[in-house]
Amino acid sequence: MTGIPADLTWLRAAPEGDEGPGPWIEVAFGPDEFVYLRETGDPTNIVTTTRVKWDAFTQGVQAGEFDHFVEDFADVTDVTDVTDLTGVEDPEGR
Repeated sequence: MTGIPADLTWLRAAPEGDEGPGPWIEVAFGPDEFVYLRETGDPTNIVTTTRVKWDAFTQGVQAGEFDHFVEDFADVTDVTDVTDLTGVEDPEGR
């Protein structure tokens, strides 16, 4: 892989209807089964992974494999309005 494609379509994980600056995580599905992630506060810092690894990660999130990372955030009671990217389909149908 050589560089980040310039024409990526970024999907933002933010509460529905929230247009604020975030910071939010954004995901883009690129060519050759690559998935790109960035944080809106630093959009030039892009992490690249594969579609297989992304799918494994999102399935792990759905299965609760990472719940222990948020156990100390008991004060957060309503996260149901956060966009769920675990089921996001690749806009190009891959």
